Amino acid sequence: MTGTEGAAPRRRLVRRPAEGKIGGVCAGLADYFNTDVALVRAAWVVLSIWPGAVVMGVIAYLAAWLLMPRAEAVDGASAAPEPRLVRSQTDRRIAGVCGGLADYFDVDPTIVRVTWVILSIIAGAVVFGVLAYLIAWFIIPPAPAAAWQASPSTT
Repeated sequence: MTGTEGAAPRRRLVRRPAEGKIGGVCAGLADYFNTDVALVRAAWVVLSIWPGAVVMGVIAYLAAWLLMPRAEAVDGASAAPEPRLVRSQTDRRIAGVCGGLADYFDVDPTIVRVTWVILSIIAGAVVFGVLAYLIAWFIIPPAPAAAWQASPSTT
């Protein structure tokens, strides 16, 4: 007996261009780590725009694009039907980014807002914090309209 009988097939890290914005690298990483693709995109961009790391972020993405094999087909088991990380429509101060992150991580939105501001102020990275927020605003999709509209009461 080889010990592989009945075992689940080994998961592979693959690009998912059909689900991606550019080359499917972030979609593949999100699928592999079973997390939301918007969160992976936001993390990649934030780490790439960190002062002095822009070129390295672009090079790393291009290297991942070249090295990661393309997914054979989109299977329903790995593709998430709806994005889970969305900008909040009900708990927002500017664009709902912090409210959406708070909902995703199930924490108080004030903690996310205060943490964002503190991290932006530390080491004079205010411009970085504002830029990261604007990019998150662009990357994280808004909550679906049905999720935040008041539903009619049934009496």
